[in-house]
Amino acid sequence: MAEPLFLTDMLLALAVLGAAAALGLRAGGSRRFLYGTAALVLARLAVAALLVTGGLPLAGTRLLVQVPLAVVPLTLAFLRPEARRPAAVGVGLSALWLFFPYAQQEIAVTLAVSLIAMGLTYVLARRRGPWATVGFLAAPAVVLTLAYQGNVGASGTMAGHHHHAGRSVADLTGPKDGTPDVRVTLTAAHSKVKLASGREIDALTFNGQAPGPQIRVKKGRLLEVTLLNADVEEGVTLHWHGVDVPNAEDGVPGVTQETVMPGQRHVYRFVPHRTGTFWYHTHRASSLTVERGLFGSLIVEDGQQGVEKTVFTHLWPGADDPVAAFDTADQPVRQAVAAGEPVLLRLINSSEEPQRLHIGGTRYTVTAIDGNQVRGATPLPPGTDLLLAAGGRFDVAFTMPPGTVSLSVDVNEIPNSAALAFSPDGTAPPAPATTGSLFDPLTYGTATPVQDETYDRTFDLTLDDGFGFALGSFTYVSSSINGRLHPAVPMLMVSEGDRVKMRIVNRSLIDHPMHLHGHRVRVLSRNGVPATGSAWWTDTLNVAPGEIYEIGFTADNPGIWMDHCHNFKHGSQGMIMHLGYTGVGTPYREDGIPE
Repeated sequence: MAEPLFLTDMLLALAVLGAAAALGLRAGGSRRFLYGTAALVLARLAVAALLVTGGLPLAGTRLLVQVPLAVVPLTLAFLRPEARRPAAVGVGLSALWLFFPYAQQEIAVTLAVSLIAMGLTYVLARRRGPWATVGFLAAPAVVLTLAYQGNVGASGTMAGHHHHAGRSVADLTGPKDGTPDVRVTLTAAHSKVKLASGREIDALTFNGQAPGPQIRVKKGRLLEVTLLNADVEEGVTLHWHGVDVPNAEDGVPGVTQETVMPGQRHVYRFVPHRTGTFWYHTHRASSLTVERGLFGSLIVEDGQQGVEKTVFTHLWPGADDPVAAFDTADQPVRQAVAAGEPVLLRLINSSEEPQRLHIGGTRYTVTAIDGNQVRGATPLPPGTDLLLAAGGRFDVAFTMPPGTVSLSVDVNEIPNSAALAFSPDGTAPPAPATTGSLFDPLTYGTATPVQDETYDRTFDLTLDDGFGFALGSFTYVSSSINGRLHPAVPMLMVSEGDRVKMRIVNRSLIDHPMHLHGHRVRVLSRNGVPATGSAWWTDTLNVAPGEIYEIGFTADNPGIWMDHCHNFKHGSQGMIMHLGYTGVGTPYREDGIPE
């Protein structure tokens, strides 16, 4: 419901801007402009009231700033004709602020600047000149100037964490000594990748293949990976998505390491402490390099028996539209699996958008979410769909039936024929995809009570559309956090051992898969409804438009950790912040957005 309301309010705000201009120009004329403007403002008030039913944070700034800025001066304008031009300024600003997100703590400043602009307009309105226009432009000019200075001033500084007091990120490494149980070398290079259809991709690969080689290691064993960059001009790193590695092994350029440029190498050493499905990908210029192939799977072995298959759902770059594929299979693929065999599908979404997956032909069980086991998992009805967040993983288990089991993906507005078909003889085609009910982790599995409901730190994150500055460039994005874009988003500060609670509110028109590095988080509630199933632990949480999530975690992994939208394009536009531990600094400097 919230998404169409957001869109409706945006259209109404544009209409209000036009009405405010007409009211300012015809302040001494007919009252019909006043009535028309009032009708539009009342319509915005009605939309805000409907949004409140989904939670006050969805409409907070509308009710606290935007609507009052229009309603109060309009009321005065009906009583006193000389108040019409200041009212026009107030009405215009009430609509304009929808497109310039600001943080909750900036409400007072935004109101003050708006009232000053209206006051100046009232004082100067009797003089000749476009004073209403001047007043209207003055307020956003002041706010944008402050935002620009904050963004430029923060560039490359990591919000003051380039100090060397206490611990350094560079010292928070994995084991430096000892013979690794698994040793792997990954070489990043330009290459060509051929999809099942014969389409050739100008790709970037690890060891000449994309997805890159699967890495398998047992829980508690030392893994050593040497990264070599042959010729990737953008540079590369390796981020171990979902694995709570020591901070220096996290692979974020400018925060935990330097970018590995052509001809250079970097060694990662860490011990995974949880079994499950994870993956690795570069974290340098990710919006350009991951989609071209710089990713692969990391399996921390859990003793699975039977048939096991890891499947990336990926959107490869195409001439016009992205090409949907399972790994490199952009056409149906058939595989023989004997009836009665246990099957485990490790599903990984390496694309930038949430993907709706269809599994037909059998009941199946979701045994793990983002590498976290589900307690009391039970079989789901055939045809139940899975919404897999960008960067997220589902482990799906079933016993192979005598018939065909199909896996397909629903990619909005993208021509798609990717599908997998499992049958006893391996000849059956995939069944036609049908849309079923959606799997809901909030209620799935055996209830697991929260052990400790007291929190040392609480944070609110509000995700908005709007204009803003990212690295000094002015742009319209769907990617602001608390009214700011990286690097001006304040760092969230914690101390080791803190219990942390976050509320994430999505007031934008687009899904945002939020990914906190170095920690797994537990979903406490969605839209005010508490989680009632197995503990929903995740590292990549898709927050759809109008959704409000509460999550909790323990700050038990010291460092400076990236917290960002895993839609890499949103990250490149500035939807990045950091979680910092007190007393931890970094010697590295960003040379751009580390996405």
